[in-house]
Amino acid sequence: MDALGRHILVEFYNCSPELMNDVVHIENSMVEAAETAGATVINSTFHHFSPYGVSGVVVIQESHLAIHTWPEYGYAAVDLFTCGETVDPWVSYDFLQKAFKASHGSSMECRRGQQSLLQRTDFTVEARDTGQQITPIPRITRDVWFTERDENIALSLKHTGDQLYKKQSPYQKVEVFETLAYGNMLTLDGMVMCTQKDEYVYHEMITHVPMLSHGNVKRALVIGGGDGGTVRELLRHEQIEEVVLVEIDELVIEACKLHLPETASAFDHPKLKLLVEDGIKYIQECANESFDLIIVDSADPVGPGEGLFTAEFYGQVYRCLTANGIMITQSESPRFNTKVFVEIYDTYKGIFGQEKVHCYLAAIPTYPTGTWSFSFSSKGNVHPKDVNMDVAAAFSREHNLRYYNEDIHQAAFALPNFVKDLLKK
Repeated sequence: MDALGRHILVEFYNCSPELMNDVVHIENSMVEAAETAGATVINSTFHHFSPYGVSGVVVIQESHLAIHTWPEYGYAAVDLFTCGETVDPWVSYDFLQKAFKASHGSSMECRRGQQSLLQRTDFTVEARDTGQQITPIPRITRDVWFTERDENIALSLKHTGDQLYKKQSPYQKVEVFETLAYGNMLTLDGMVMCTQKDEYVYHEMITHVPMLSHGNVKRALVIGGGDGGTVRELLRHEQIEEVVLVEIDELVIEACKLHLPETASAFDHPKLKLLVEDGIKYIQECANESFDLIIVDSADPVGPGEGLFTAEFYGQVYRCLTANGIMITQSESPRFNTKVFVEIYDTYKGIFGQEKVHCYLAAIPTYPTGTWSFSFSSKGNVHPKDVNMDVAAAFSREHNLRYYNEDIHQAAFALPNFVKDLLKK
């Protein structure tokens, strides 16, 4: 060969959009394309971006293969760079065109480091005979990343590259990844819902704050919450007689039973009534004053959860609460979703009254910004700060809770000034 390396610039068109957004498939394909061409793979690093797009590189002993995808266009830009004569990059090209289901591709080959333009210099490295064996080529290391981002901020979690669960329901894409730092992670349409390592923060705070504030909840309704964590925590309270869980997407339940069993541990509890149906329709048909506590455990205000973020819906929730009932919702991050955060609280105050709506916070590392909020809206006279501290402390100890305790209950309602200012607007 009259050059040091061969560099092929590739564009693949009309690829499968789903495959172009599948970081696991792309990483596996790129590694296999390198190996099929005879390359020695050293490591791989790949990121999936939310809502779509994958970037990554496979480092080979002979150089590298790199890619970035635009699923919305069915398009992938690929670099195939090999050095020496032992690896044929065109083998990788053919492999990837089939792997991505591209209708066609365009390419341009550049010869890098043309020998006629180079002059070799004497360059030697001192060798010492230590009697030790030559270090073998290291085993391939794989860095495959899930990234949730918007225009200004991102969260990345490294996972094993093996996707535990992936199905498309009529409502959303349900996936479970095995992350290295946070265990198994449930995502819906590319947004993190919960992980094994930190799910207890969300679920303890969305349940025990209202349960211990009210003190006598007999019937509770959970809308959403198909991962099972909220009902698991509610059913720790012995006085509760029935919990109704209304989840629209049965695949969420299936995925969590299979891969987040600690979170989904209460689905067979005799006090639980599980309904796979639309929570909005359920609330519309619900009898007046049916529940002491209603928890809207929804995802962000997109997809199947979008209808849960309307004044009409919350007005129906108010109707379904008993005279002293409480509504709890997750109310987004005041830093990440500021506009939605403000609108939510304006809506609640218009329904429950200015003085009966309270915001409280928790630290959840895998949610955008790490600062997450919950709303506490009281139909009657229950105030969250009137909790019996001794009862809350005993409950926390008895159940070995990992986040909630009597001090956290009080402190969660101590809001930073910027949050207070948002709530005044």
